[in-house]
Amino acid sequence: MRKTAQPAHIVPLALAAVLVGGLTATTTAPAQARTETQASTQATDAYYLRFDKGSVTKSHLELVQRTPGRDKVIKTYPAGSGQVKDTCAVGRGWLPNAGASRPYAIEWHRKNFDGIINGFVIKISDRKCHNGTKRTELFIHSEMKPNGNAGTIESERWTNSNPNDYYSNGCIKLNPTNIKDLFKRLDRIGWPKKLYVVN
Repeated sequence: MRKTAQPAHIVPLALAAVLVGGLTATTTAPAQARTETQASTQATDAYYLRFDKGSVTKSHLELVQRTPGRDKVIKTYPAGSGQVKDTCAVGRGWLPNAGASRPYAIEWHRKNFDGIINGFVIKISDRKCHNGTKRTELFIHSEMKPNGNAGTIESERWTNSNPNDYYSNGCIKLNPTNIKDLFKRLDRIGWPKKLYVVN
């Protein structure tokens, strides 16, 4: 998925495939969502994810371990979210904040998702922004084919520039190497239940 000036619902399918976390991202998700969590891994409260918003294309996703006193950051990944900083801009804005009292829920994850976004995908819960606009179909993902390999079309291969692949339609976006590293770590230590978003 890629930044675009056109609304996500009216762009052609080829362009829609490049958009990130937009309104059409989960055309196939409802039927799949019931089976997304992999049975081989346990959910845990010992770890959580925290998205620290710096700018639209230069932010950070952190894997954090709960420890006595100050929690420990295990790994930090460069990340992006949205095209603009307006958290109420559906399909364009970065994620609304979510603090300790009401974090996002991590709903499911898959390594072979096949939709407008592909491959390694983590689904997070819906969220209303400050004016009450509901942000839906939110993910942590990258650009790749459903099997996790790089493809030939732009939406399935990471370029990092021209266009900047960290742009999205509101999701959190990692490069392919980093999202695979995150999955590997979480498969080993257990999948967190919560995502906090701060800036």
